[in-house]
Amino acid sequence: MSIELSNKFFDKNVISVFYVNIRKFIFVFIASFLGLNVISFNSIAKTEELEFVKTSGDKFLSNGKEFRIAGVSNHYLAFGSEQEVRAVLDDAVAMGANVVRTFLQPVIGSLDDTVPTIWDFKSTQDASNLGVKGAYLLYFDPASKGMAINAEGFRKIDFVIAEASKRHLKLVISFLDFWAYTGGAQQMRAWYGSTDKNAFFFTDPRTKADYRAWVYYVVNRRNVLTGRVYKDDPTIMAWELMNEPSAKPDELREPWIAEMAAFVKTVAPNQLLTSGHANIRQKMSDIRLKNIDYGTWHGYPIFYNQTVAEFRDQIVEYCAIAKAANKPAILGEFGWARSNPDQVAVYDNWLKTLDAQEGCAGWIVWRLVSRQDHGRFPKDEHDQFDIRNDGSPMWNLMRMATARTLRKSE
Repeated sequence: MSIELSNKFFDKNVISVFYVNIRKFIFVFIASFLGLNVISFNSIAKTEELEFVKTSGDKFLSNGKEFRIAGVSNHYLAFGSEQEVRAVLDDAVAMGANVVRTFLQPVIGSLDDTVPTIWDFKSTQDASNLGVKGAYLLYFDPASKGMAINAEGFRKIDFVIAEASKRHLKLVISFLDFWAYTGGAQQMRAWYGSTDKNAFFFTDPRTKADYRAWVYYVVNRRNVLTGRVYKDDPTIMAWELMNEPSAKPDELREPWIAEMAAFVKTVAPNQLLTSGHANIRQKMSDIRLKNIDYGTWHGYPIFYNQTVAEFRDQIVEYCAIAKAANKPAILGEFGWARSNPDQVAVYDNWLKTLDAQEGCAGWIVWRLVSRQDHGRFPKDEHDQFDIRNDGSPMWNLMRMATARTLRKSE
């Protein structure tokens, strides 16, 4: 099944508690009659009674209490098998994490290949190495000359959200990836014949309309496993506009973020929103925008020509920026290769530094990977940032760091 979208939108507001309860009863009754695999009525009711994560000054709040973040990123939840998804979420719980971050993907060309897919969609690698096994969410429709959505592909996203809810994990979900690893914004600009990897997506009226239509569909999708509309589900703590929206020149970035942030807040006002931007030269300037609820940045000294000590100092600087903006910030990705003999000590130092700062409300490590369907952990011989539930010194350090961070909420 696919859905082609226009750019006409409308809001539906559910204002009656009585209606909500009747809707839950009808959904569970029909689902039970049809034999669908759904979470129980009590589970649905309990989740809907939870509050959305909110902000108060430079802190996150959940159910009236401070909510510090000790989280993990995973890049293949949107296309991994159910077994692989469960493994990642179970390992997040085993680490003590309370937040999991992922992206909505893959994006391909047209189904008839008249508009090519610019990445290796047919790869037979495992999920961690971007073998998607035919899964996709977005594609180009030659008949309408525009974006189309694979609604069936969203059953995988439904599953991720439902399974995270069962484990009391919160999700941070990027609407899109900037990079072309599984299509992302690069595939969407290629739909229209552009080779401009930096500016086209953020300025062309077609890609901007596609993005708004995509966001509207996502937040208004009803999860077939839980019955909850995404925008009404407190399991989703926050949306990111995009993973690392690297518009160039830099003057394009902030207007696009401001425009799209205003749109997201119109259609999904209850969930938090951040930009997902990672350019450290901008010093997290997006945090000052009206519709951005919290700041985030990514830390990779090897990519930014920093020393370990310079990145530690950056943590102090960025937390101070958040404190001055009176909004929380999190270190949204970070990595130091395991080939460095000091990896464990470096992570320990960075995370202790972050815990000690006002303004910063937590961290999300890049990246947690779990056993693939073949029964083995994936091999990452390139960046070497993977975190695994393997009993290693790094795994034990991350468990201790998670416990320390979350104790600050007590």
